[in-house]
Amino acid sequence: MKATTLSTTLLTLFVLHGAAQAQNLQLYGRLNLGLERMHLHGGAGDASGASPNRTRLSNYRSVFGVRTSEAIEPGLHVLFQVEGTLSPDSGAGAFAARDTRLGLEGRWGTLFAGNWTTPYTSSSAALDPFYPTTAGYMSIMGNGSAATADNVSDTTSFDRRQQNSVHYWSPAWNGVSLRLAHGLNEERPASGARPSLTSSALLFERGPWYAALAWERHRDYRGPGLNDDAIKLAGSHQLRQLKLAAAVERLRYRSRGAPLERTAYYVSAQRQFGAHGVRLGVAKAGNGKGGDGAPVGFITPGRASGGVHATVGYDYAFSKRTSVFAWYTWLHNARRATIDFAINGVDGGAGATASGAVLGMRHAF
Repeated sequence: MKATTLSTTLLTLFVLHGAAQAQNLQLYGRLNLGLERMHLHGGAGDASGASPNRTRLSNYRSVFGVRTSEAIEPGLHVLFQVEGTLSPDSGAGAFAARDTRLGLEGRWGTLFAGNWTTPYTSSSAALDPFYPTTAGYMSIMGNGSAATADNVSDTTSFDRRQQNSVHYWSPAWNGVSLRLAHGLNEERPASGARPSLTSSALLFERGPWYAALAWERHRDYRGPGLNDDAIKLAGSHQLRQLKLAAAVERLRYRSRGAPLERTAYYVSAQRQFGAHGVRLGVAKAGNGKGGDGAPVGFITPGRASGGVHATVGYDYAFSKRTSVFAWYTWLHNARRATIDFAINGVDGGAGATASGAVLGMRHAF
């Protein structure tokens, strides 16, 4: 039996069983697809100075899932969720490859385990109006994007969904809450490393104000004794139909010599005019400092290793569930930088400038 057929069968059986057991079972999903026209100019691998345009159909992490909660005693609920990937462009998909969990929720907070987005990632993802598309800020913020990863895959990215992880979310007190996660050390790489992840976010949300202070550590991800850290401060303010947001992030990767560090910044603005929306996002990466001379993900040490990623877009909402959108994105690398789109990359090489325009549609159910 093919994997896709097996996944479909298992999902159908799971849903039918759940429907018989839970009154509030919810099926949900998102289809998010764009027709992109991309252009690549310059770069170390482009002797002519200009690469041909390319037209492609791109998927922006479409999903299908099922979730519910069941009261097992007063003030205590069991939570479960199974979320999988969909690819409307290719027809591919994977069962339970996205946010999937089993846990408990009570007055003391929420405790669960599974394959789930880290607190570090979720603390600022909603501040980017183009997340998670080709134009998403993950090209710079977080140093790439790991759609689902363990302790030995996508080891340089701090924008990740972590397999085999345990999470605790505290209740809010005067708008303040805490989220913690730990990626369990289940891998035994040949290097002798004992890799694990710890992620945290302190959140404040009251009225139009939102703020987050997030920190994450990757222990032994790139070898024994090499612990990598990220810290991020982010916030937003909603003023009627205008939302302004900003974030600053410092990434630090240990090496046998001086650690490799980079600071990056992000700002965004969203303005709604009834069914019409205008969006703007700009991310800027500074030069990589320190290190042993080798790049780490999209970060290259030394001068002329920064970059800028800017996107402007428009969307029109036919309803609360269906909208069409268009955006233009521009990603410029300094002479030695190798930053690429974190999703649907173009592999431009050092010094490349990539740009693209899209016309797309999004439907939630």
